[in-house]
Amino acid sequence: MKITEVRVSLCNEERLKAFANITFDDEFVVRGLKVIKGHHGYFVSMPSRRRSDGTYQDIAHPINNEMRDRLETTVMAAYREQMEKEGEELDPEFLQPSQRENEPEEGTD
Repeated sequence: MKITEVRVSLCNEERLKAFANITFDDEFVVRGLKVIKGHHGYFVSMPSRRRSDGTYQDIAHPINNEMRDRLETTVMAAYREQMEKEGEELDPEFLQPSQRENEPEEGTD
């Protein structure tokens, strides 16, 4: 499956930095990915919904680490590109996905 397009909309809130939509093979789109500034750097959060018990459940997510790494690398590159395009300065804490740890997205809504 090839990632054929990534669209990023900057938010610049304290933790939520951007929303992203990603297209696969010019045929399938996943909307609602988020670029989050966490305690251990930046990471990509998959689209999710809040359950009745207050926890979050991913709606769509990669099944293996290879796809997760490819998706995160592509979204982070598009985020960096959009920041530069809009003349925004990148946070010095901005890290590549391989340097971050997954973090809960609680409090990003």
